[in-house]
Amino acid sequence: MRQFRPTDLATHIQSGHTPVLLDVREPWEWNLCRLPGAILIPMRELPARMAELNKDAETVVICHHGVRSYHAARYLEAAGFVDVINLAGGVAAWANDVDPAMPRY
Repeated sequence: MRQFRPTDLATHIQSGHTPVLLDVREPWEWNLCRLPGAILIPMRELPARMAELNKDAETVVICHHGVRSYHAARYLEAAGFVDVINLAGGVAAWANDVDPAMPRY
């Protein structure tokens, strides 16, 4: 599993890559802030909803601080996903390093 810092992900997207941005936070967190283009599948729902995802797609897993996403990314890798990336520091780090206008919680 690879890890991106928020600035790495921003650069990756700006260079034309279009990874799946998988947010594994809870709906109440999603309502506070989210990365543009992300999809929400809360971590507790991931086992039942994995079929909604493409195992071959580059997938960046996102949470609040990077802990849940790390575990979700490991889970996806174990399930056969081939290109999984954890967003180190999560949306909190994204707000600090890339988008200061993003609400924080």
